[in-house]
Amino acid sequence: MGSNGAPGAALETAVLGGGCFWCLEAVYLQVKGVVSVESGYTGGHVPHPTYEQVCVGDTGHAEVVKLQFDPAIIAYHDLLEIFFTIHDPTTLNRQGNDIGTQYRSVIYYQSPEQEATARQVVAEMANVWDAAIVTELAPAQPYYKAEDYHQDYFRRHPLQGYCAFVVAPKVDEFRKIHGHRIK
Repeated sequence: MGSNGAPGAALETAVLGGGCFWCLEAVYLQVKGVVSVESGYTGGHVPHPTYEQVCVGDTGHAEVVKLQFDPAIIAYHDLLEIFFTIHDPTTLNRQGNDIGTQYRSVIYYQSPEQEATARQVVAEMANVWDAAIVTELAPAQPYYKAEDYHQDYFRRHPLQGYCAFVVAPKVDEFRKIHGHRIK
């Protein structure tokens, strides 16, 4: 929780990678308590990478979303529960047809408390998934906002092929499982 647990308390940050950032962004934009969602890159060694550089896979970056959330409305634990229901944390460097380290499952924790919560949720999810969870846990790294055309992508391009066939089903699944968390 925030400093005093009251609505409007200090916002917290979560940085999550689970495949293409368009999928994660589309879901988290709908979550009560999430104030902002931004697509970007982190975990690599090239400063200010471009989408094209990240896609090649040589920069070490993951596609991620950076969430600003109000912990008095939604707990970090709950954000991670959503995370584990909208991507496959058992496939190494892959989500569906998206293959490469840039699509890895990763949680970049911002504090020791977030690290402890992430470890707890990974342990809980190990009882849910049939295969071993390969989600990486790493301390926060330098973060770079993705190009403007990646921001709010699903809302602006719902009929684009990838959005219609990959993003939309993930959004629908989120809405079925976590309907009580929708704004």
